[in-house]
Amino acid sequence: MKNFNYNVSTKILFGTGKVDELGNEVKKIGSKVLLVYGKGSIKKNGLYDKVIEVLKREEITIFELPNVDPNPRIECVYYGAEICKREGIELVLAIGGGSTIDCAKAIAAQSRYNGDVWEDLYVKNKIK
Repeated sequence: MKNFNYNVSTKILFGTGKVDELGNEVKKIGSKVLLVYGKGSIKKNGLYDKVIEVLKREEITIFELPNVDPNPRIECVYYGAEICKREGIELVLAIGGGSTIDCAKAIAAQSRYNGDVWEDLYVKNKIK
């Protein structure tokens, strides 16, 4: 097995006014973010516009992966990871519920792993 460091840090900001803290939290990590979200409820309720506003105010470069399905497919993870690798993404930011968060975590892992996270972790159980 190849040597690697594995850190699955997840910070969740939840509640009234928390979006205002987002820019500062992201800026601590980097200036390039992949925004991962679902099929549109964040656009309907205004959350998307607020998040974009806060991130742009901090001069954070935003890439997007919209339309994440409930129980997302691994192809979505691979696509997001490819964006991260190609663009030098420093942070994957999920806006939404559990499926979006799970997809974002898998994207972050796949973007830094030289193998196939799905095959090695879930199918072959090689990663412990």
